[in-house]
Amino acid sequence: MKIGVNVPNFGPGTDPGILRSWAQTVEGLGFDLLMVSDHVAGTPDVAERYPAPFYDPFTTLSWLAGLTTRVRLGTTVLIAPYRHPLLTARMAANLQELSGGRLVLGVGVGWARQEFAALGVAFEQRGRLTDTVLRDIREAWKDTASYGDGKIPVWVGGNSDAGLRRAVRLGDAWHPLRNTMPWLRDAAARLREYADEQRLPTPALAPRIALSLTSAPVSGEQRLAGEGTIDQIMDDLDQLRLLGAETVVLDPYDGDPRQTCHPQRGWQALATVAAHLDQPHTGTEQP
Repeated sequence: MKIGVNVPNFGPGTDPGILRSWAQTVEGLGFDLLMVSDHVAGTPDVAERYPAPFYDPFTTLSWLAGLTTRVRLGTTVLIAPYRHPLLTARMAANLQELSGGRLVLGVGVGWARQEFAALGVAFEQRGRLTDTVLRDIREAWKDTASYGDGKIPVWVGGNSDAGLRRAVRLGDAWHPLRNTMPWLRDAAARLREYADEQRLPTPALAPRIALSLTSAPVSGEQRLAGEGTIDQIMDDLDQLRLLGAETVVLDPYDGDPRQTCHPQRGWQALATVAAHLDQPHTGTEQP
């Protein structure tokens, strides 16, 4: 199972130097994938959760591709309705070629109503638009003369049933974001059911989970996967491996923009996980 990291490409503490340090830390610790987020317009609903500066994912990943050699690079998630599918297809294909085939394109439908309005995109149609964009991107990639011939894996985000069904129809992997282990087990079963219903292969499981390292165990039904002591986190990774996850992305951002001013906390948590990844351990499954 591959382990990736969601790197904050936004917030008051983020600048080119910090982004470079994130990339060097993620690759230096041996993680397999570095991912960044996507927003276009700094509308109030976006700025409250992800304040400026917010670095564009394609621009940022292209730059980080030149600063790294091994780690894969991805979006978690690119908001599909915000861009013309031919533009997205071209930028993704260029990044795939410039990075030596290291791109993972994670996509989602989006949630910020004010941002949709600022971009002139119908919020109520975002699901249908996402389906159309994904189909058009794949069709564009068939033109290998213009878009290159390296296959780009498409991860489809979305925790709803519509998101699961979209992943079955149009994705190489399903990419749910930050939830509990019981929810992930149930959703993975539903994903298989939907694939069987449509007589399609079940997409790979590639969840993004929290990375919130604590000194004392975290209990309760609302405990997120990836939240708790290092033993709890490693047990969650073991459970996800048994569930069939091919990649798990660790997300050290807890929703407080001030956290971006102290990236060392995230780096230390990643170093702790990296130190335990190759060590045998026994854990108890948490609720």
